[in-house]
Amino acid sequence: MGGLPVWLQAGLWGLLAGGALLLGAAVGYRFKVPQRLIAAIMAFGSGVLISALSFELMEHAFHTGGFASTAAGFLGGALVYTVANWALSQRGARHRKRSGRQPSIKDNDGSGTAIAIGALLDGIPESIVIGLSMLGGQGVSIAAVVAIFLSNIPEGLSSAAGMKQAGRSPHYIFGIWGGIALASGIAALVGYAVFRHFSPQVVAATTAVAAGGVLAMLVDTMIPEAFEETHDFAGLITVTGFLAAFALTKLGA
Repeated sequence: MGGLPVWLQAGLWGLLAGGALLLGAAVGYRFKVPQRLIAAIMAFGSGVLISALSFELMEHAFHTGGFASTAAGFLGGALVYTVANWALSQRGARHRKRSGRQPSIKDNDGSGTAIAIGALLDGIPESIVIGLSMLGGQGVSIAAVVAIFLSNIPEGLSSAAGMKQAGRSPHYIFGIWGGIALASGIAALVGYAVFRHFSPQVVAATTAVAAGGVLAMLVDTMIPEAFEETHDFAGLITVTGFLAAFALTKLGA
């Protein structure tokens, strides 16, 4: 991607990471994947994301804008995500990442829209992070891209399986995930193109907002799903994912 404008590179990296949702959805729709395997991948992806948050996003935000803007952004991102997620949960999106617990069209026709908005809510902060990681001129954070890609596969896989079981059509399922993958690319592009004009304090706060939203998303949606199926092994699998991303960061991949 070296010859492309940086803003376009950011969009393509975001599209790549978001495309994992579509890949997971295709597998989940076509094949019956054991729920325990999905949950294990989800636990691993959670660990990878937690590591990326700790050693990439929060560290960068702190060194760029200081503690005050980082802390304010981090708490603000978690608060905004939590309120939005709670509102969507009341409309049928509570189990959007689960393959066997989504309401059917017959039970709750409006749940499909809520699930789609919820998936978008989960994905946008992650994608903005990719664009923000390119602001320093050192290229994209590979650890962040890998973390988001790995966490998106089980999300698309589990949700698509649940949508199919709930009676959603393939056009609806792949339309949603294709649209969200595209939105991920746009969000990453915006994350770079818009925020490169702002002060370091604003960039730090925005990075922390995205980090807070992602961490709240993990605890509210991905980790409970992972634990429900893997039980006593969830912690070990999550730690393995964390260590893999930590190694990727420290080895300068």
